Amino acid sequence: MTRSPLALALLLLCAAGAAAAVPRYREAPHFTNSAAAQCPPPLQPSDADAACSPHAAVHVAMTLDASYLRGTMAAVLSVLRHASCPESIHFHFIASASSGSSATAEALRATVRASFPSLAFRVYPFADEARVAGLISTSIRGALDRPLNYARSYLASTLPACVRRVVYLDSDVVLTDDIAALAATPLPGEEGTAVAAPQYCGANFTAYFTPGFWASPALSSAFAGRRACYFNTGVMVLDLARWRRAGYTAQIEEWMELQKRVRIYELGSLPPFLLVFAGRIASVDHRWNQHGLGGDNYRGLCRGLHAGAVSLLHWSGKGKPWDRLDAGRPCPLDAVWAKYDLLRPAADIETS
Repeated sequence: MTRSPLALALLLLCAAGAAAAVPRYREAPHFTNSAAAQCPPPLQPSDADAACSPHAAVHVAMTLDASYLRGTMAAVLSVLRHASCPESIHFHFIASASSGSSATAEALRATVRASFPSLAFRVYPFADEARVAGLISTSIRGALDRPLNYARSYLASTLPACVRRVVYLDSDVVLTDDIAALAATPLPGEEGTAVAAPQYCGANFTAYFTPGFWASPALSSAFAGRRACYFNTGVMVLDLARWRRAGYTAQIEEWMELQKRVRIYELGSLPPFLLVFAGRIASVDHRWNQHGLGGDNYRGLCRGLHAGAVSLLHWSGKGKPWDRLDAGRPCPLDAVWAKYDLLRPAADIETS
């Protein structure tokens, strides 16, 4: 059957609208504070000022967009399931402010609320998105070039000033331990350390920057006097008050502006963080970021856990567990993630 150009255009518009629709997720179980944990009073999800409540025991920041929403929902469920005081956790979600994004911030907010009716959270439009888009240089994987990947650098200006300490999590993680233990990581010094994360000093740190960077004394001297080690920015504890006082966002932007003129790295939002913070962070036990489960940034092949205890699994890399599960080609550890997947039928999860 031959269709007119108008009919074809309408079909394309309908298809685009269907693709932009946010899937319907199941409602998660309700988790209550443990009496044995001496939790503060529960936060009220209807309280607009809950973010500044003295009863907020832990603040968690994540990005929120249609492409990774399934991962975000699983991550939130894992946090709540293993927390001793789940009703005292406040989530801060940063969503795209662009009118051309695949789902509006309001649609995403409604989706989170439908699955987590009692969750204390707030959604913030990423006000610096247009500015960040102009600073981004292409990297080795297109997914790393999305402006929301850089939202972690702007938490200090996005979240309310009353929020001093926040745990930042990528959307491809699940926790198997109480997030309160991670949030309580010591950050020594009254005016000092603003970032805590697991460090990997055995990694080849030089590989994160171009040969031209290391050949230039003016550039490589940025690490002078520091024992600079690789750390993964998908799991961090941030002191936002110290961050604001030191002006770290501006420092990160300076490196991004330089990258636009002289290519000094290849890997998205990570290298600017390393340039500012490597060798200047508080260490966190490796069990809080069993990263790399998504394989490398090219093929996303299966990987196993590192040696040691596990409190957080992180599918960093190209391969995401939801994609591999849907394709019928999961890696062994994807079964752990599947237990928190709110998109699959409950019967599927119980048999995973």
